[in-house]
Amino acid sequence: MKIRNLLIAFVCGAFLFASCGDEDPCENIVCGEGETATVVGETCQCLQSGTVDPCEGFTCPEGFVPIASGEECECSDDPNAIGDISVTGLLIGNVEWTKNNIYNMNGKVVVSEGATLNIEAGTVIKSAEGTGSLATALIVARGGKLNANGTAAEPIIFTSAADQIMPGSITSPNLDETFNALWGGVIILGNAPISAGTGDTEAQIEGIPADDTFGRYGGDDVSDNSGSITYISVRHGGTLIGENNEINGITLGGVGNGTVIENIEVVANLDDGVEWFGGTVNVKNVIVANGEDDGLDIDQNYSGTINNAVVIQSGATAGDNAIEIDGPEGSTYTDGSFTIVNLTLIDEDGMSDTAGDLKSKSQGTITNASWRGFTDNLKIRHSCEDDCATEKTDTYTNFIDGKISITASEWVGTASLSDWTTVYGDNDCPDGVDEDDKKDPCAISDAQQAAITGLLSAGGNKITDSATTGADMTAFEGWSWCSANGKLN
Repeated sequence: MKIRNLLIAFVCGAFLFASCGDEDPCENIVCGEGETATVVGETCQCLQSGTVDPCEGFTCPEGFVPIASGEECECSDDPNAIGDISVTGLLIGNVEWTKNNIYNMNGKVVVSEGATLNIEAGTVIKSAEGTGSLATALIVARGGKLNANGTAAEPIIFTSAADQIMPGSITSPNLDETFNALWGGVIILGNAPISAGTGDTEAQIEGIPADDTFGRYGGDDVSDNSGSITYISVRHGGTLIGENNEINGITLGGVGNGTVIENIEVVANLDDGVEWFGGTVNVKNVIVANGEDDGLDIDQNYSGTINNAVVIQSGATAGDNAIEIDGPEGSTYTDGSFTIVNLTLIDEDGMSDTAGDLKSKSQGTITNASWRGFTDNLKIRHSCEDDCATEKTDTYTNFIDGKISITASEWVGTASLSDWTTVYGDNDCPDGVDEDDKKDPCAISDAQQAAITGLLSAGGNKITDSATTGADMTAFEGWSWCSANGKLN
């Protein structure tokens, strides 16, 4: 049953979701206790700050349970009755979302600095459709915390308002992996180091307009804590916010290693599944399935550990790279390096998906990985000056110098080690095979390709007919969409 729309207030100006024009309609408005003057459309309204539950402290007769309805609390004789709560804007203080309600996000919902959003295991959060400035997303600002701790028996599910799923279910009765871009995604921002641009220690996260200061991330606190996120599934997101600009399923911008992230899933996202923009957070047990872009994407010199990860792609949903990795972008925080261990990458049908792209200045280690079913191999960028010969520091040179490595891993198929990777430059130069934007021209020699093959051989990597290594798939059994839909077989 529908209940009152709980509009969580945001401040016109610093937290501007809709344009206020040249004049601030809230400038001389005085609101009552517990309310904040908030621009809605072109008018100013006094809206309640924080989540207000009309059933708080409400007592029903024996045999009845309190259920929020409109602005009132009613008593229902259905012990399993589920309420509906609409949320938009700025969350302040400590906010509780519980599994006896479905929370309907509409627009940007921001966990502000100093605020904490606690989500109970088994809760379902649905999001309204919208594009551009109206895109729906949950954003945890720097200094805010999200404690979304599901369990294997009761995961927390973020999905579209079009999804007919109810609390207690794992899979949708009406949406499959071909439905995406129905809302935005989950964005978590912190104060950990990043390498963004020349000398920049902070940046504005992609997907959030520059005027929205809650989109800032980065800093110098490697142990920054943005909360605890366990057993969550994020589905059917990645809506467009501008030309060639979508929101990832889960975005981690400058998130520190004081944050706990374990057992997370992204399904059917238009953009990347999970993307790290710098930061030091460690992530354990992550699975991404049937996205339209990269599965796991690392940028701005992320330097944490990703342990036990799975990416599942297919031509049916036109994924791009199973993994895409970039190193430092600027002169700050250039010495960090990532670690990926226990990784399985699957192309379900051997169609339009690439095993991966190790791009600009990637630095880190990939160990105990298994590539399965891919016909398009792993790309390694080699950058040169305009003369097509003078090398720049890039992923290729980092491989040669030992700053990035692939060890104890396998390619499942009938290829050879020399087929596993392609060193690429630019097709304006002899032997170049760049498939991106023709930057960094470089001619690729047979000797350079052979050098990478030699490093793969020395690192204990192998070609095999059947999978013998990679992620522990049992970590995703029971609670994930992938498990419920037979993707772990």
